[in-house]
Amino acid sequence: MSMQIATRVDDDQAMLFRETTKRLGITPADALRMFISAFNDYRGFPYAVRVPREEAEPFTSEREATDYASRLALRMSDETR
Repeated sequence: MSMQIATRVDDDQAMLFRETTKRLGITPADALRMFISAFNDYRGFPYAVRVPREEAEPFTSEREATDYASRLALRMSDETR
């Protein structure tokens, strides 16, 4: 047995979704089935869901920003191995 799931989104979001799925070579329905499958497999969102900070925290110096970016890049490269 199959169940139909429906929702409403803004026109611009729907158009972008259709265009993106077409460029990926899948249908919008396929993309939604993939998301639901991943959501169920992960038992929640298949990506981090957070409340954004209300205000950006500026770096105190260019050196601090560079050090942060370097540490982040190294951490991300370690995670992809």
